[in-house]
Amino acid sequence: MNRTIIFFMIAALCFQNLQAQEGYKVYINLNKVKNDQIQVRIQPPPISKNEVEYHIPKIVPGTYSIYDFGRFVSSFYAYDSLGKPLEVDSLDENRWLIKNAKQLKTIEYWVEDSYDTDKDNVIFEPAGTSIQKDTFFLLNTHGFIGYIDGKKNTPYQLSVEHPEKFYGSTSLLLKEKQGYIDIFEAENYNFLVDAPLMYNIPDTTTFVLGGTSILISVFSPNNFLSSHSVAKEVQEVLHAQKNYMGGTLPIEKYAFIIHIFPGHSKSGSYGALEHSYSSVYSFPEIKDSTALSRSIRDIAAHEFFHIITPLNIHSEEIGNFNFIAPQMSKHLWMYEGVTEYFATHAQICNNILTEQDYFAEITDKIQYSKNNYNDTVPFTVMSQKCLEEYKDEYGNVYQKGALIGLCLDVKLRELSKGKYSVMKLLQDLSLEYGKHKSFADDILFDKITALTFPEIRDFFTKYVEGKNPLPLKEIFHKIGYHYTDTVLKVASMGNISFESDTKNTGIKITDVSQANAFGLQMGYQAGDILYKLNGMKIHSLNGEKIIAQYQAKTHDGDKVTAVVIRIIKGKQKKVKLSAPALLIDKKKFSLTENKNSTTEQQQLKDWWKKNYKS
Repeated sequence: MNRTIIFFMIAALCFQNLQAQEGYKVYINLNKVKNDQIQVRIQPPPISKNEVEYHIPKIVPGTYSIYDFGRFVSSFYAYDSLGKPLEVDSLDENRWLIKNAKQLKTIEYWVEDSYDTDKDNVIFEPAGTSIQKDTFFLLNTHGFIGYIDGKKNTPYQLSVEHPEKFYGSTSLLLKEKQGYIDIFEAENYNFLVDAPLMYNIPDTTTFVLGGTSILISVFSPNNFLSSHSVAKEVQEVLHAQKNYMGGTLPIEKYAFIIHIFPGHSKSGSYGALEHSYSSVYSFPEIKDSTALSRSIRDIAAHEFFHIITPLNIHSEEIGNFNFIAPQMSKHLWMYEGVTEYFATHAQICNNILTEQDYFAEITDKIQYSKNNYNDTVPFTVMSQKCLEEYKDEYGNVYQKGALIGLCLDVKLRELSKGKYSVMKLLQDLSLEYGKHKSFADDILFDKITALTFPEIRDFFTKYVEGKNPLPLKEIFHKIGYHYTDTVLKVASMGNISFESDTKNTGIKITDVSQANAFGLQMGYQAGDILYKLNGMKIHSLNGEKIIAQYQAKTHDGDKVTAVVIRIIKGKQKKVKLSAPALLIDKKKFSLTENKNSTTEQQQLKDWWKKNYKS
């Protein structure tokens, strides 16, 4: 018998067991790819209604963007037990109404991948899907598998048939393996969506840390990066994070799933997307493999801390996430901000970062937050409205959000005389709630106050719910640092908007409508790729550094030269631009150590620099 016949015999037996649990049986065959599409076959649990809706997510946790994953689905059919088609109406891009649903036995459809699509609203690659026949598959499950409305909390069994030499990297525990068929189980749809898979010829490294099995899996088609080099970079940071969390980790397995792509990405971006037990990374090829590994390490330091929140601490909006009509929580300050704070604070606590380097990073966050975001928008309001009104403010979670975490940590350690920290707070909240219990969004601040000190409620009222800027000067003074802000003259970039562009490993100019005199004289055009600036070649990982050097070292009237890549008559051409530099006012923020710190300041800094159990 061939593999397909064997598979369906196994699938039939598995489905019989699942029927008793009223679960889903999902089958995906990676050996059958047509036009960059694969078919998904689902046997749903028994249905008691005459009509049901099948949903593919409009949005998924962690993305904070509307992506409409259902738009990649085609040829959607539903069948009864005899293989007779049932009537189906498409309600919108993400929902299908199935009639005579009591007879429903099978749902089938084809899925196009997002990596190669020509559709608008490009999906950030770590949240997307890739189908490269016989080469590479990124199965973000939310892009392939949906649920019957009202039956999201029933179990799933996922069977993936794959090419002979392929390996499936995932945080899901493998329940059974039959030849080249991997069989996984998930307790419900939320758990399934939280577990992406990557299939390819394996390049993996595994090790055990704090009782947790760590998998690092890399797909780098031109061998620009290896799992071993990534493991070498991340182990020290992960070890520090384990110590920071008290010596043990709250999960059994964690997977770093890393895709290195040649050329360009559709989104023009690179980075990662967190999950409770894994994280997915998408980075461009660059010749410096050490720099690439370190960039992944720096982002991994953030993503790994998501095993605390939202895995074990989350509001009802996340615990019962609405994939079609999402309601956002007000607590991005915790989910992303405190997570970002932990990523660097764990390193100073474990002597990976020096105090000087740590405060240099904090200064950068202050600088970027104050100069690029609206400091008067209450963080809770921005969080709840980050999909629409305050979409452009979302990036501040990694800047001001981390500063909120720092301020809160210093206050807790001061009030407790070094015995209590933000990490201890989150661990206490994890014990109170945990993976399966959500908190009500409106009660979290009062809950934290009950666990800590009355003064903490005032902090949240003023600086997280309110419009007041963070009391940075006061907080840094408490630990022996001077916080100052001054106005400096820096070289203008032209008052243009730009973003990373991995296609040409440069910076893409997206908007010139507000260009100042310098930008107009340079002649920048929307769509230009900034390839060189004053002779310095720009790629996607060094752009911010080069611009910072240019702004700091260029004097008024200096000749500025730039090389841009521009589409002229359908072809890419390098165009040289030049104009005299124009200096503009820019606020400069600085932190300097007080060499004459008091005993109390030094004591609080020592408490703050230690793990809470130290």
